[in-house]
Amino acid sequence: MVTPYRPSMTEAVTLPRHGAPAFETRPRPTRAPRRSARAPRPKFANALAIIAGVGLGLSIGLAFWGQPFASYTSAGGWFTLAGRITGLSGTYLMLIMVLLVTRLPWLEETVGQVRLVHWHRMVGGWPIGLIALHVVFITLGYAEASHTGALSQFWAFIVHYPNMLSATVALVLLLVAGVTSVPAVRRRMKYQTWWAVHLYLYLALVLSFAHEIKAGVMFIGHPPTTDFWIALSAFTVGAVLSLRFLRPLVRNLRHQLRVVEVREEAPGVYSIVLSGRNISKLHVSGGQFFQWRFVARGLWWHSHPYSLSALPRPPYLRVTIKRLGMQSLAATRLKPGTRVLVEGPYGVFTRHAQRGERAVLIGAGVGISPIRALLEDLPASTKVTVILRGSTIEDLVHRDEITQLVSARNGRLHEIVGSRHNVRLDAPVLRKLVGNLRNTDVYVCGPAGFSDSVSETLQRLGARRERIHQEAFAF
Repeated sequence: MVTPYRPSMTEAVTLPRHGAPAFETRPRPTRAPRRSARAPRPKFANALAIIAGVGLGLSIGLAFWGQPFASYTSAGGWFTLAGRITGLSGTYLMLIMVLLVTRLPWLEETVGQVRLVHWHRMVGGWPIGLIALHVVFITLGYAEASHTGALSQFWAFIVHYPNMLSATVALVLLLVAGVTSVPAVRRRMKYQTWWAVHLYLYLALVLSFAHEIKAGVMFIGHPPTTDFWIALSAFTVGAVLSLRFLRPLVRNLRHQLRVVEVREEAPGVYSIVLSGRNISKLHVSGGQFFQWRFVARGLWWHSHPYSLSALPRPPYLRVTIKRLGMQSLAATRLKPGTRVLVEGPYGVFTRHAQRGERAVLIGAGVGISPIRALLEDLPASTKVTVILRGSTIEDLVHRDEITQLVSARNGRLHEIVGSRHNVRLDAPVLRKLVGNLRNTDVYVCGPAGFSDSVSETLQRLGARRERIHQEAFAF
């Protein structure tokens, strides 16, 4: 019998042994062999990082291609050189920024989509700033060479130079995207508005391309430079079209997902059961998530990241979500037969991250859902300790299923129930529940504040940072 954890009670609950559970379906299908997601491939990720570094070096080096040193010492020469370097390096970083969110499979499978988005944000300000400096330096260089004012020279660029008007529009679009990415501004915007604004980054790249190839001195009469940038731009466009559009289209035509039922699992928490074709051929591991797009009024134009709350049971999938806003509220009211489009799966919160034979799984709120799917997918030899956190027993999502899964492994289950002010999951409690963490993998999933706090506490207790695995959905 499972009982809630109290401050005076620190022993693991002894569980009766049960068979592995399966979420309900109508009718229950015959389970087909399931394909797991591919394991991380760090060699590919390292190779891509090296290639990216070499490409940045080439993009800067080509600014000097075929230019005599005397051209730098002439009037406006140093400004012009600075403009070329900032323009080429800024454009290169812009392409890298786009590639980071195309979800290159070899890279995403190793570092995860959440980290890719984090890198995208870290890189994001640099290309916008460098391209803005490119405009300033080039304008000052040409103005000094022609003995005119900077504003007059800038106006001459727009009126008399080919493709400069489109390049100026591209600059404005980049600056708007940069301003809307400032945290103080971003917090005041709806996600949908911010997302729509950032789509114009693609338009900005297209508008600036002709200007780079036709107006840049380093391109005129230098085929290697032109070929390099054409190949790089073509690769980026191909990656965007194939990975963000073609690949999801093929996958959705193959699986044809539709809603079967929506049911309440806990107060404000709902499971959506879907059926589809060829589900046994869907490469997915427990703990991963998809980007879900429900083809219903008010939902079809925006995707949401939700984790599977159980391994696929062909032809069924299940996702569990919390009703937080209007979009998730509408999702909990979906009708059977509603078409669903997905991208993914994504994330490295999987059994592939495990390095030892012992694992501690800690989940809070709806974050218990990916914990439940991960628990089902861990190797049978893994010694597991599961800690569930909730304000009430009803908040422990999929509690009965997790109880059965833990008992089937002869594991330990702890339920931390009560207000976070009265019943804390702090260092003394964690030390009593999990013991020595030095050679243990710890998976943590829950609200951002909860996950960060628990991870910091685990490190103070001796857990290695590289063996603490977190999942968060921040895009």
